[in-house]
Amino acid sequence: MKNVCLIALFLLSTCVLVVAQEAQKNVFPDGTPMSAWFLDARKVQLSELGKPYVITDFGVKSDSTLVQTAALQKVIDEASRQGGGVVVIPKGTFMSGALFFKPNTNLYVSEGAKLKGSDDIADYPSRPSRMEGQNLDYFPALVNAYGVDGFTISGKGTIDGNGLKYWEAFWQRRKENPQCTNLEVSRPRLVFVWNCSNVQVQDVKLHNAGFWTSHYYQCTNVKILDLHIFSPHAPVKAPSTDAIDIDACTNVLVKGCYMSVNDDAIALKGGKGPWADTDPANGANTNILIENCEFGFCHAALTCGSEAIHNRNIVMRNCYVNEAMRVLWLKMRPDTPQKYEYISVENIKGQAHSLIYVKPWTQFFDLKGRTEVPLSYSEHISLKNITMKCAVFFDIAITQYDKLAQFTFENVRVEAQNAAYDPSLINGLTFKNVEVNGKQID
Repeated sequence: MKNVCLIALFLLSTCVLVVAQEAQKNVFPDGTPMSAWFLDARKVQLSELGKPYVITDFGVKSDSTLVQTAALQKVIDEASRQGGGVVVIPKGTFMSGALFFKPNTNLYVSEGAKLKGSDDIADYPSRPSRMEGQNLDYFPALVNAYGVDGFTISGKGTIDGNGLKYWEAFWQRRKENPQCTNLEVSRPRLVFVWNCSNVQVQDVKLHNAGFWTSHYYQCTNVKILDLHIFSPHAPVKAPSTDAIDIDACTNVLVKGCYMSVNDDAIALKGGKGPWADTDPANGANTNILIENCEFGFCHAALTCGSEAIHNRNIVMRNCYVNEAMRVLWLKMRPDTPQKYEYISVENIKGQAHSLIYVKPWTQFFDLKGRTEVPLSYSEHISLKNITMKCAVFFDIAITQYDKLAQFTFENVRVEAQNAAYDPSLINGLTFKNVEVNGKQID
C-alpha cells in the first residue's frame, strides 16, 4: 500500500511539473501569461460565416483580363444590405481594383480561385489611409476592411497582386533617382485591415503584392493562420512587399505561415518622426506571438521598425529560417523616439546572413526642426535555443543615441564566418551555454 501511495504521489508531482512547464512556455517575456485566446488556432468554417454570396451568381465572370471592380463591389454591398454573409470567389480568375468590405461581410476564396489585382493604379482611387507610419491620403489595397469587426478571409485560393508593372516602375524610378522614397511610385497593397477587432485570415495564398502584402493597423485580436505569402526577389525584385505589417495592434497570433518576400517578412510598425510618441494616430504593438512559421528569402524574419515607437511582449518561436538576410532586425531610427522591449526569439533553426542585426536606420529620416536627437532603446531581448548557420553572429553597431540593455543569448549553437562580438555595446549582455564555431563563449 505504501508503495502504491508513493507511486501515485510521484505521478501526481510529475503531472504538476509538466503542467507548470507548459504554462511557463506560454508566458510573454515580461511575465504576463498568454491568454487562452493565443492557444486557440481553430479554423473558421465557411458554414459559420452566414449566407454565401457566390459572385458568379451576380453576373461576375471568370476573366483574367477584365476588370470587374464595380460588379464585385455590388456583391459586397448586397451582402451588407441583406444583413451580412460571405462573398465567395469560386474557381476561376477574377480581376479587380480596390474592394471595400463592410460590417458583417467576409471573403472566401475557393481552392482554384484567384482574385487578381488590376495593374492600373487608377483602379485604386486615393482615400484616407496609413502608410509608412503616417496617416495620409493614399491608394487603398485590393482587399480593404475598415471598421469591420469579426472580418475573415479564408479559403485555399489565391489573392494575387499582379505586381510586375508596379515593381518595374519602382526600379525605373530608383534608377532615375537613387534617393527616391518608397511612396514616389504609386503602388497598391494587397490586404489592408484598419480598426478591426477579432480578425482571422487563414489558408489563403497572398502572392505578388504591388506594395506591402498585408497591413493591419489599429487592430485587436488578429489571427493569421497557415498563409502562403510570396513575392519574388528574382528575376525582378518585388520592392517593399513586406509579408505582414503589424501597425499599432494588440494581441496578434501568426501561426503556421510560409513567408518569402523581397523585404521584411514580419514588420512591427507604429509611427515615425521626432514627436511620433505624442500622435494619437500612432501606437504600440503589444502581445504578438509568431510560431511554427517558415521563412524563405526575406530581409528579416522579424523586424522592429523602421516606423515604430514601442514594441513590447513579442515572441517568435518554433520557426525555421531559410535564406533570410537576418533573423531579428532592430531598426534604430534616429528621428523617432523608440522603445523595443521584452522580445524573445526562441527555438529557431536554419540559416541566415545575420542572427541579430541592430544598427541605425538612416535611409529616410527627418528631425523636422527638433534640435535634440530622440533616443532609441532596446531592452530585455533574448535569443534562446537557436541552431543556425550565419555569415555574421553579432551584427551590431550603434551610435550614442541607441541604448541597448539586458540582452540574453541562451542555448545558442551557431556556425558563423564572422564570430566576433562586442559586449561593450550592451549594458547587461549575458551568454548562457553559447557555442560559436564549436567554441564556448561567455
